[in-house]
Amino acid sequence: MSSSSILVVDDEPQIRRVLRTTLSFRGYEISEASSGEEALELARKLKPDLILLDVNLPGMSGIETCRELRRWNDAPIIVLTVRNAERDKVAALDAGADDYVTKPFGIEELLARVRASLRRHSSAEAVPPFQSKDFSVDFEGRRVTAGGQEVHLAPKEFEVLKHLIANQGKPVSHRRLLQTIWGPEYGEETENLRVVINQLRKKIEKDPSQPRYILTEPWVGYRFQPPRPPTVKSARASR
Repeated sequence: MSSSSILVVDDEPQIRRVLRTTLSFRGYEISEASSGEEALELARKLKPDLILLDVNLPGMSGIETCRELRRWNDAPIIVLTVRNAERDKVAALDAGADDYVTKPFGIEELLARVRASLRRHSSAEAVPPFQSKDFSVDFEGRRVTAGGQEVHLAPKEFEVLKHLIANQGKPVSHRRLLQTIWGPEYGEETENLRVVINQLRKKIEKDPSQPRYILTEPWVGYRFQPPRPPTVKSARASR
């Protein structure tokens, strides 16, 4: 049984009722919101461990709500929607969502995605802090600083950066990144990964169009290139 808290955001009372019943039975603490504005208010007040967010909300849309949440909240967000268009999926991921489930969905699949998102978010895998002249990462404190300013990364962005830095200097395949960060059922959704990589580059690279740190390995995946140590000239060479 889990004691994690989940905020369910959906304007359909029947959907909220089903999710509350199912998730409460599994031991989750459930709170509900029927609009984006109410979701923001409850998220600030309750600080849920995970948010299930419907895209089609009255007033503020789910995408807008997700984007606003990501300004200050790093809890995993799983988007629920009846839409299945690729552009809607990309929009949700680009707004900071961690996962995307299309209605109607199987409850066991949703539960598996909830467990996976919570597990990844709470993972305490130790990676030493990273420091370069351009940016630094405190993995334990989940803080990133670039250009002297703290940078907010969405959970997926942080986990991708963490995995790349943990394997710095080595190419990491699309499949490995997807399965490690999104879950074992993933592997072909390279568009999801591309969106996250592009966002990361915008936030930590001086010139995102010509990245120095997060490099593309054609047909393979990505590689984090650590800065080269300064060359030390010998006394003989300097004479």
